[in-house]
Amino acid sequence: MTSMTMTVVPIIDIGPFLKGSETGKRAVAERVGRACEEIGFLIVVGHGVPAELVADMYDSASRFFELPIEEKVKIRRPSRDVSRGYIPVGDESLAYSLGQAAPPDLKEVFAIGREDVPDDDDFRRGPARLHLAPNLWPERPASLRETAIAYFRAMERLASDLMRIFAVALDLPEHFFADKIDRHISTIRLINYPEQPTEPVPGQLRSGEHSDYGSLTILKIEDAPGGLQVRTREGRWIDVHAVADAFIVNIGDLMMHWTNDRWISTLHRVVNPPPDKVLGSRRLSIVFFHQPNYDALIECLPTCQGPGNPPKHPPVTSGEHRLRKFLATSLEPSA
Repeated sequence: MTSMTMTVVPIIDIGPFLKGSETGKRAVAERVGRACEEIGFLIVVGHGVPAELVADMYDSASRFFELPIEEKVKIRRPSRDVSRGYIPVGDESLAYSLGQAAPPDLKEVFAIGREDVPDDDDFRRGPARLHLAPNLWPERPASLRETAIAYFRAMERLASDLMRIFAVALDLPEHFFADKIDRHISTIRLINYPEQPTEPVPGQLRSGEHSDYGSLTILKIEDAPGGLQVRTREGRWIDVHAVADAFIVNIGDLMMHWTNDRWISTLHRVVNPPPDKVLGSRRLSIVFFHQPNYDALIECLPTCQGPGNPPKHPPVTSGEHRLRKFLATSLEPSA
């Protein structure tokens, strides 16, 4: 690590990597690797995701959250161990994932996973079942299902590209992670942070302090009062703002485990709007949580250990880690 770590989230153009030049690949990988090591967050441009698709996703998500609560709860998630369907305000506290008691988060969620799950034992039954449950779709808006599936596939492609960049940054073969993510159990969460007409209780945030659970997260945000904050290695909270035609990417717990804490799964939160800016403070985020295959064994990479630097974490499967963290955040009773 350099003596002076990053105190802002860097904007990185990954286009030169995607175009295939070896020089371009190495330059991008070096910048990404430094960001992952020093702050755990980066903002990527040159990603190839159509702006029209992002706009359509925002439009469909907004129309869903504007529905009456009676209609949204028709597709309420079936149990606390399944991340599918609608999750009302008050059903989660992300700070619980760190073992911290905190009031419920001030957000509502619509969650989906892979739609193209093969109907075989490896995917539909056994330990994979909870991670690959069928999606629940609302009747309205009619555009939501098609748009969300298209967006999910675009995020799958971008996540795969980012994992290739990560591999090069870690001095591994470019496709090192391919067989660990080819049956991934990723999810998308459409998250609506409503306006706050009443004052939150002490310690209550839009989204409590937490780290993400998987390999990486791809986040699309909009600027509105009360937003994303990231904790630097020096312990200072900094604001992260929306950048046009860009995605915010951050490292999850499993990448931190893979790299033996060389890369950091950074704490972050979503804060409340200031009291004088409550009106017009509704905020909508689209989050893709990339999670390796449920049975992928996450253990220290060969390039991240050596004499005097033994593995710091015991091996864990992707599915086991995700389920343990996910159950800890839910404030619903067990089904």
